Amino acid sequence: MVVVIAVILLVVLAVVVLVGASRRRDRSAAGLSREARRRNVQNPLLGGSGADAPTGREVEAAAVVRRSGDVAAVESAPPEPFVAPDPQAVGVSRRQFFNRSLVGMMGFGLSGFGGASIAFLWPQGVSGFGSKIKVGNVVELLADIDANNGFLYKPEGRMWITAYPNGAVEKARSTYSAPELAGMTAGVEGGFDAGIVALYQKCPHLGCRVPNCVSSQWFECPCHGSQYNQVGEKRGGPAPRGMDRFAMSVADGVLTVDTGTIIQGPPIGVNTTGQEAEGPNCIGQASGH
Repeated sequence: MVVVIAVILLVVLAVVVLVGASRRRDRSAAGLSREARRRNVQNPLLGGSGADAPTGREVEAAAVVRRSGDVAAVESAPPEPFVAPDPQAVGVSRRQFFNRSLVGMMGFGLSGFGGASIAFLWPQGVSGFGSKIKVGNVVELLADIDANNGFLYKPEGRMWITAYPNGAVEKARSTYSAPELAGMTAGVEGGFDAGIVALYQKCPHLGCRVPNCVSSQWFECPCHGSQYNQVGEKRGGPAPRGMDRFAMSVADGVLTVDTGTIIQGPPIGVNTTGQEAEGPNCIGQASGH
C-alpha cells in the first residue's frame, strides 16, 4: 500500500511540474520579442522614432487644422493591399500550441504509466494455483476418488486429492498441523466415510511430478524412485520427507484448498495409516525407508 501511495504522489507531482512549465512558456511566448519591440519603435509610418515621434495631441491638432482649411475634395484612396501578418505574431500561438501538445502528451503518458503501476501493485482476485480453490463437496469428492482408483488429480491446483481413513485420525492429530487436519478429520467430524488429503504434485526430492501407481496404491516418483503411501507419507527412496501438502478447510461439507499455503511433508518414519503396497510397484523397489 505504501508503494501505491508513493506512485500516486509521484504522478501528481509530475503533472503539477509540467503544467507550471507550460504556463511559464505561454507567458514568455505571449510577450513581444526584443526584436519585435525594436521594430515597433522604429516604424517609419509613425513619422519618426524614439523622442521625435509625434504625440497623440499633436496628431489630433494637425487633423483639426486640415479639416478647417479649404481642401479640395479628392477621391478616396484605393484600398490598401493585403499585408501578411507578422511571422513572429503567428509564431506565438504556434509555440503555445506545440508547448501545450507536448505537455498534454507527457501528462497522458505519465497518467498511463501511473495507472499501469497501480494496477500491477494493487491486490487482485486470483484463481487457480496460488489461490484458495473450492474443490467440491466432500461426499462427491470421495465418490470421485473411489471412481479413479483411489487417486483424484486436480490440474488447476496442481494437487492430488486422496481419502484419509477415519481410523487413523487419532495418530494424525499428534503429527499434523491444524490446516492439514481440517481436511483429514472431516470424515470423523462431519460424518463422512473418510477425510481428505490435498497433496502437492511435486516430489520433495528434486521436484519431479509424482504419479500414482494403481497396482501398489502408492505414489511412485519415476525420476529417482521415491515412494509414498496414499496419503503422501514417505515409504522409500531418496526423498528427504513425505509429500508436501496444502492447507485445507471444510465449511458446510465443501472442501476449500489454499494452494498458496504449502506445508512441508511429514518427516521420514511417519506412517499414520500403516498402508503397505497393495500390489506390484510401478517403479523398482527403492531403498531408504
